[in-house]
Amino acid sequence: MYEPVRSRSRRTPRVSGDDRERAILDAAQQLLGERPLQDVSIDDLMKSVGISRPAFYFYFSSKAAVVLALLDRMAEASFAATNQRFEDAGGDPYEQWRSAIQASVQTWEEHRAVVAAVAQLRAANPEIRELWAAIMERWVRRITTAIEAERARGAAPAGVPARELAIALSLMNERAMQAGSMGEQPALPPDQLVDILTQVWVNAIYLDPKPSGPPRTESGGGRRTGQAG
Repeated sequence: MYEPVRSRSRRTPRVSGDDRERAILDAAQQLLGERPLQDVSIDDLMKSVGISRPAFYFYFSSKAAVVLALLDRMAEASFAATNQRFEDAGGDPYEQWRSAIQASVQTWEEHRAVVAAVAQLRAANPEIRELWAAIMERWVRRITTAIEAERARGAAPAGVPARELAIALSLMNERAMQAGSMGEQPALPPDQLVDILTQVWVNAIYLDPKPSGPPRTESGGGRRTGQAG
């Protein structure tokens, strides 16, 4: 299960949360949905929430720290939704994986503005990279555990190590969602994204990719006429 990354605000958060800190994050997400990160200033955030500059810096050390906190919040929402969907899928493996992937894609889309801000900061900001890597590692651990459980109960065959398979699938999803949200080409059709990713995941987890023997050849020649089974 996902363990939330530590708070990125400068102070220790209260157990009940803080309305003002939450208001800053809500305002930042709204502003990022309207314009790119470079066009959102600390003054914009202060005015949106109605706080002074010292009050802002009591909660966050910089604009990048706000983005880090937004990324934390996005990750928590994604893992909570994914875990719940997986549990509610009724035990059917295909539906469980599809439901979890759908929840992940949906959370990504709901936080598209945050993803764009993170992408803008990621290359130059080591803390952003560290946080992103921590989130990806938690995805990998979660998926590795699920794959190992499927193998242990005999539903999925042994194949490449579960962790390596989980890494490959996680990176595939990340890149596919990134391309779609950023309007890159080529990209998978948005209305088919979940189904395509699910099919690849199910094929990778439940079908043994190893060939059963050498390719067949025509008699009297070396040309292939069949594929490895």
